[in-house]
Amino acid sequence: MNELAIKDLLYKLADDQLILGHRNSEWTGFGPILEEDIAFSSMAQDKIGHSLAFYTLLQDLGEADPDTVAFTRNANQFHNSQLVELPNGEYDFSLIRHFLYDNAEIIRFEMLSQSSYEPIAKVATKLKGEVKYHVLHANTWIKNLGSSTEEAILRLQASLNEAIPYALGMFESSKYEQELIEAGVYAGEEAVKAEWLKRIQAVIEKTDLKLPDLNSIEPKLGGRYGEHTEHLQPLLDEMAEVFKIDPTAEW
Repeated sequence: MNELAIKDLLYKLADDQLILGHRNSEWTGFGPILEEDIAFSSMAQDKIGHSLAFYTLLQDLGEADPDTVAFTRNANQFHNSQLVELPNGEYDFSLIRHFLYDNAEIIRFEMLSQSSYEPIAKVATKLKGEVKYHVLHANTWIKNLGSSTEEAILRLQASLNEAIPYALGMFESSKYEQELIEAGVYAGEEAVKAEWLKRIQAVIEKTDLKLPDLNSIEPKLGGRYGEHTEHLQPLLDEMAEVFKIDPTAEW
């Protein structure tokens, strides 16, 4: 199996988790209710832990240690989707992003748990149980708020409309896509996207929200190839501020 293909897959998995984990952590102390403050903080911790697991697999393949990889790269060296780097905005946007992202992530982990590349299969099998609870949390709140007050429905619908083009960018194909599929490493982004659409539609149908016509939407692509919004580099600078004071420090 082409090692570059494995590394490419691992980087996009790890970078998504790290960046969204950081964004989720920004809700600590600012959640609309205490329960949600704790929930987003807990999910942030999980996602950063997931990123560490994938960065560790990269280190096993000869890449730098996880801290160096996480804290010393510039935005154009990151492979995360643009969805995860967007500012949190109001709670409605963060909740919609959480719903769209984690419903895709659980499918990725389910598929990767069957991967022919054993190290990824083991990690995905271990982590998918945690992501299952993230999905349960997201789906529950979308169902509740998406069928509640007029204001809640309007705000969620506006955030859904805003986020969908970026969510579609999660499924940007790798240049190694066909190779990974043929080797049984990964089912591929089109397979993930197809299942994701079924799952999010099933939830949305239980609310007063409407999924936009995806055929008329241009996906926000480029993140998997280092093309990012203006929001990523400031996030990375903030995230690495302490590390860069003394990169050789032992904690």
